[in-house]
Amino acid sequence: MNNLKLRTAGMAVSAAAMSIALVACGSSGPAGTGASADSATMWGLTGGDQPVFQASIDSWNKSHPDSAIKLDFFANDAYKTKVRTAVGAGQGPTLVYGWGGGVLKSYVDAGQVDDLTGFLKENPDVQSRYLPSILESGVIDGKTYALPNNKVQPVVLYYNKEVFDKIGAVAPKTWDDLMALVPKFKEAGVAPFSLGGQSKWPDLMWLEYLVDRIGGPEVFANIAANKPEAWSHPAVIEALTKIQELVDAGGFINGFSSIAADSNADQALLYTGKAAMILQGSWIYQGMKKDAADFVSSGKLGYAPFPTVEGGKGDPANVVGNPSNFWSVSSKARGPEEDSPGVRQGRNVHGRERPKPDRLRSGACGHRHRRKARCLP
Repeated sequence: MNNLKLRTAGMAVSAAAMSIALVACGSSGPAGTGASADSATMWGLTGGDQPVFQASIDSWNKSHPDSAIKLDFFANDAYKTKVRTAVGAGQGPTLVYGWGGGVLKSYVDAGQVDDLTGFLKENPDVQSRYLPSILESGVIDGKTYALPNNKVQPVVLYYNKEVFDKIGAVAPKTWDDLMALVPKFKEAGVAPFSLGGQSKWPDLMWLEYLVDRIGGPEVFANIAANKPEAWSHPAVIEALTKIQELVDAGGFINGFSSIAADSNADQALLYTGKAAMILQGSWIYQGMKKDAADFVSSGKLGYAPFPTVEGGKGDPANVVGNPSNFWSVSSKARGPEEDSPGVRQGRNVHGRERPKPDRLRSGACGHRHRRKARCLP
């Protein structure tokens, strides 16, 4: 990768670091971007960390008007389609927001993103900001193509304490406990689970957790490695059977296949008391704090680990979720001339000392407790 690209990568890392730092400091950042049509571009997701990224880029652009970054946000599901199409056509953003994993590998195989390995070797201070286990999700075939830009995002079982209290229930600790709650909530006129089935990816959380609880982490490791017959493992079949049994029992709200997670409709069913539980990522907590502040502040929101499965090989402490989201640098991106002020600014960005706030270090919880995270697409 050429020096210009290395410095572009520095911008990406800096933006991520500033984003995390601003979260810790509680700063809203200055207004105004100063970006132009020739600026580097960055795409992100609406909701969640949107205010954090926006404040970070606003601050960067104010301090570096000659190397401004143009930031645009898209809804989750729409973004996944848009970015794959754009990157595939060589028209993606300079800084590509992603999840690592298979999609990142497809970019790498097509030569659409730059190898950042050399950048990390030349800038060990940047590499030292992250846990090795988190950085690994941006590695393809031994080379780094993506760097973390936010926090560890576990998937947990959220529940409405007020609804639970009405039927005298407690959060389920086992799969049998979970199934036993289904008829009780249905009798009370409450859907046991909300689910944004239209978005499809929330469905995967159920499969990932059950496969891990039943067969242990090796099952999905074999699937990720594309080993023959990996999807036919007995743990996968049993997990799918249990999900079907939950559906047949009426465990999910009626019409779940038409509910979109992008609109936060799935979480709204929880805090309005129409559903008792939802299996979702930590990112929805921010949405509920905004849309249902009283529900959260009054202590009505509960959360618990995913239940164990009797006879399962998986560690009950294992957690499904996103190790982080990531920035990659488009191999098609072209920046300003080598001697421009913007490039000179970018050259020095990654050399600045930046704090390691608690939200960044929070990724260590999985390491300290030896929990393993499954990566969502």
